[in-house]
Amino acid sequence: MTQRRLGRRDALRMSGLASFSAFLAACGVKGQGNPGASAPAADAVAKFWAGKTATKHVDVASWPLYMDPKQPELKAFTKETGITVNYQEVIQEMGPWFAKVQPQLAAKQPIGFDIQIITNGQQFKQFTTSGFLAPLDHSKLPNFAKNAAPAYKKEAFDPGNVYSVPWTSGISGIAYDPAKTGREITKLADLWDPKFKGKVGMFSDTQELANFGMMVLGINPDNSTADDWKKAAEKLKEQKSQGILRNYYDQSYIDALGKGEVWITQAWSGDVFQKNVSDGTNFKFVIPEEGGTIWTDNFSIPITAPNAVAALTLIDYFYRPEVATDIAAYINYVTPVPAAQELMKKKAETATGDDKKTLTAVADSPLVFPTEADYAKLHYYRNFDTPADYQEFQKVFEPVVLG
Repeated sequence: MTQRRLGRRDALRMSGLASFSAFLAACGVKGQGNPGASAPAADAVAKFWAGKTATKHVDVASWPLYMDPKQPELKAFTKETGITVNYQEVIQEMGPWFAKVQPQLAAKQPIGFDIQIITNGQQFKQFTTSGFLAPLDHSKLPNFAKNAAPAYKKEAFDPGNVYSVPWTSGISGIAYDPAKTGREITKLADLWDPKFKGKVGMFSDTQELANFGMMVLGINPDNSTADDWKKAAEKLKEQKSQGILRNYYDQSYIDALGKGEVWITQAWSGDVFQKNVSDGTNFKFVIPEEGGTIWTDNFSIPITAPNAVAALTLIDYFYRPEVATDIAAYINYVTPVPAAQELMKKKAETATGDDKKTLTAVADSPLVFPTEADYAKLHYYRNFDTPADYQEFQKVFEPVVLG
């Protein structure tokens, strides 16, 4: 339980060029829907689910390290419902995944999976505008309605949870060593403070970097323009030219923080929590006053899923607080089920040794259980309507990292 699990974040971080290539390739292929189409009406949802019968099997496509390899939750689900589950860790990057399943979906053929866990971003948009995702029947998702946090019922990338509900989330904010900074860090502006000259780390990922560059200027990334991007790029160049920045980092930022090479850095919440638990460090993580970034991996059902009804049953099962508790205890990412926090505290009371220590740390962590105030400060990545928009974005921010 105390093992550091950085694989999921690594995979997401390394998806840049491959994702973009697949995005460009897929844009020229028609799906079953209309680009930019709005959410389907209630009668369209009813039409899709009409005649769908319950089956006793479901196939799930997921990411590495998103479930205990022994799959205790799935075994319990099968025992209760009689529905067998084939759970496979076959998604490594969103771009290649979309490119892999797109031909079958465009041809109205099954992809071999009834559930796929996909990240908000460009490929999610391609799935929806191509008409590749089934509209969810929320009458079959009572646990989601009852137990999901309000923030997950108003996601900008899928208003109304028409095509998706969340599996887990992570937060991009600031990590720092209070013994080095000598003060509390609360603002993005602290990343530009000359007091920390040569001791500031930033992400090399352009979307992560861009969001902070915009938010420090008071720009909302969700509806930013090309002019906003240029202003943010200049602000980031200022940090670099003044020698405040030490380096642009990938996953290695957490080691740089551990070695004291940086004192304050852009960071992912799960990494900081895991670092403190596994190495006994006392690094702090904060969502800046100006805002942070949230990414979400989501349950979705392909339009051609042969076991769609069973898929809905399994998805809703994960919104039981006791199930969400066990999942969060293993993966240490943000759970969409707030009630899991109290249940985890009760588990910690009866646990012993390292398990007791870890469960207590997870239950008490705002990195796994953010407050409503935390959620209010978070933004998603900028969505792009066309490949040209994304290319323009990259042209603005890639030179900041590479120049």
